[in-house]
Amino acid sequence: MASNQSKRPIIISESIEEAASWYCAFFLVALILLCYFRETSTLIYDQDMKSTQLSEKPCDEIYVVGEGETLHTISDKCGDPFIVEQNPHIHDPDDVFPGLVIRITPPPSEPS
Repeated sequence: MASNQSKRPIIISESIEEAASWYCAFFLVALILLCYFRETSTLIYDQDMKSTQLSEKPCDEIYVVGEGETLHTISDKCGDPFIVEQNPHIHDPDDVFPGLVIRITPPPSEPS
């Protein structure tokens, strides 16, 4: 009989350990999902803010090329079709990289 009583606490402690491990696993999965959705919503918010800022902000005379931009997209955005002619340091229009500083001639202001 003594062996029956000694096995019972072991069985109870094993079930408690199993339940605790399931709770920990559930908590970790919930935490990972929470972080994922939080990061995704932050990225979407940042992209919306960048597109809003880019569309509303006029181009300055000195412009720093950003990631994924080409002279064509900068020309369209800033309204300056003569970027290559005004920047003699650009030898190849296809060799534009993030961080390149270029001069932009602002479009003429429309009379009010």
